[in-house]
Amino acid sequence: MQIKEAQQTVDEWIRTIGIRYYSELTNTAILMEEVGEVARLMARLYGEQSFKTPELAATAKTDLADEMADVLFVLICLANQTGVDLEAALQKNLAKKTQRDAERHAGNPKLRS
Repeated sequence: MQIKEAQQTVDEWIRTIGIRYYSELTNTAILMEEVGEVARLMARLYGEQSFKTPELAATAKTDLADEMADVLFVLICLANQTGVDLEAALQKNLAKKTQRDAERHAGNPKLRS
């Protein structure tokens, strides 16, 4: 699915199943909550934090994918509400990073294996 198509799909879902968008402020708060859920799983899967039970660890990878999808969904909602074309924005952002960081990372000894 292309980003533009994802924005259209989420918009249609919101307007038919979700009834309407939450306010931009509410969606921003929800986005922060969802990012926190990703961070919690990352700390347990890739950091030093322990899972409370072995059962939680067993589904963590699936949960991580679902939580990342939640973040993307809410970000798309916010983009739709504010008139941001995420596909164009990402292309512009990558071009900026490419120009800015063309040599910066190559010279960073901390990034070498």
